[in-house]
Amino acid sequence: AAGPLPLFGAPLSPLLTVLSMVPPLAILPILFIVFGLGELSKVMLIVIGITPALARDLEQRAREIPVELLIKAQTLGASTWTLMLRVVLPQLLPRLLISLRLMLGSAWLFLIAAEAIASTDGLGYRIFLVRRYLAMDVILPYVVWITLLAWLMDWGLKRLTQRAFPWYEGARA
Repeated sequence: AAGPLPLFGAPLSPLLTVLSMVPPLAILPILFIVFGLGELSKVMLIVIGITPALARDLEQRAREIPVELLIKAQTLGASTWTLMLRVVLPQLLPRLLISLRLMLGSAWLFLIAAEAIASTDGLGYRIFLVRRYLAMDVILPYVVWITLLAWLMDWGLKRLTQRAFPWYEGARA
């Protein structure tokens, strides 16, 4: 709503900008205090780390939707919410999946950092556990495993985008 509707964009755009500038790893101790040392704090770190950037990207993409398209829908009788649901949302969903693909690297970084700081299990914990012994024979397989998981997630999101929105790739070519 912040992209095509100035009423929402005026207050939300600066707020999104400020929130996206907060370094997520700096608030990690606060998350541990509020949510404990369990999985919830790690999930919240990832959510807080990538959501503002995703929201800013989607807001920018919504601003790039041709005005003519919005005017045509309004001319045909679309209300504001119909316009958002039937015109803007279908235009933004493929971009959301692409943005998620781009943010996977940051999400993995936040997960590994959270596991390294306060965890008793997980790939990040295991890497930081054996790093003091410089056990490269143990660290490298973990790095390969993380890379493989990240690649599979990226591939899955790419395939989902291609199957759910075949028109999007053709429009960009």
